[in-house]
Amino acid sequence: MPVFSLDPEQSDWCARLRALAVERLRPIAEKGEPGAVNRPLIAALGELGLLERLFGTGALELCLLRESLAQGCTEAETALALQGLGAYPLVLAGTGGQRARWLPEVRAGRAVAAFALSEPGAGSDAAALALRAVPDGEGWLLTGEKRWISNAPDADFYTVFARTDTGTGNRGGNGSTTVNGTTTTTGTGTTTGTGTGARGVTAFLVPADRPGLTGTPIEMLSPHPIGALAFDAVPVTRDDVLGEVDHGFRVAMGTLNLFRPSVGAFAVGMAQAALDAALEHTAERRAFGGPLSRLQSVAHQIAEMATRTEAARLLVYAAATAYDTGAPDVPRRSAMAKLFATETAQYVVDAAVQLHGARALQRGHPLEHLYREVRAPRIYEGATEVQRTIIAKELYGPSRQDRGRAR
Repeated sequence: MPVFSLDPEQSDWCARLRALAVERLRPIAEKGEPGAVNRPLIAALGELGLLERLFGTGALELCLLRESLAQGCTEAETALALQGLGAYPLVLAGTGGQRARWLPEVRAGRAVAAFALSEPGAGSDAAALALRAVPDGEGWLLTGEKRWISNAPDADFYTVFARTDTGTGNRGGNGSTTVNGTTTTTGTGTTTGTGTGARGVTAFLVPADRPGLTGTPIEMLSPHPIGALAFDAVPVTRDDVLGEVDHGFRVAMGTLNLFRPSVGAFAVGMAQAALDAALEHTAERRAFGGPLSRLQSVAHQIAEMATRTEAARLLVYAAATAYDTGAPDVPRRSAMAKLFATETAQYVVDAAVQLHGARALQRGHPLEHLYREVRAPRIYEGATEVQRTIIAKELYGPSRQDRGRAR
């Protein structure tokens, strides 16, 4: 593997992004209402040309974008990432008409997108999706529920995954899907080109004003908007299908395959922000006759935080580079990056809070904010436990698994 270091142009771009996050985006974010879509913030991301960078960019550039914004304004980073997650299925599998209608609005920050996969009884388990698309003439009627959907219920359109077959699917173990030549491990449940496993799931583009679609916000620890969606015979047609009927899970995993490493980048950005705060505080705070940084226990803690943060960053960059170069081991690298970076961020932020003491728990302190933000990434887009399952399955591979069953 190459040595991962940024060239001068990339370093300058990241520095500009951090400055934009602090100077232009943070003041807008601070005026937003927790748990609600901050449309002025999304509009600012569009005006600055940052939403444009979500489409047609490489995974490494996406990671640099998310890491840099996270260091200065986590709300801006999350708003940008959710726009990408909700709209990238159009880039991946949308029709010309769908793209023409929605992508210019997303790029400009005028339309809010959402990715609606999770359900009360199904997250990473594709075969357990229960939202049903019941045939109705030339189209379908969507009936069921989605839950823990970011940007719901305030989004302007949703990428919705529903079951279009009448079977239950193959509820086997870990599986994979192939999108643009890249194989992606899904976690639990399986989809393949032969029509087994999660086959029967279709992706639909559903505007928020469709009759029968309602939503309610869910109060969560994380400040960004999350809600539930209820589908009461919501009409959709073949013009609303993203990709192919019964092969929508390819769209889901093709999207997550790009965005999963960048969740790690978001975590690295938060870890770096916490580390920077801890370095400044321990250098200035005096106790026991000198700065805290002179205490070996403190200095060693800072060293551990810095080492883990750098290791997480390198895993993220390696996974992104693997994606951009079409490497065959993208699923394993993406899962490792997401797993290690999010767990590292939790550790680093917690350690920074401990080094600051009670002041870090005061409402409005940067670390108090990070402490609330850092928990969710260990769960969404595949929890830590799912990532470990993916990694183990990739390491053993089909041939080793077959030999083990034979014994």
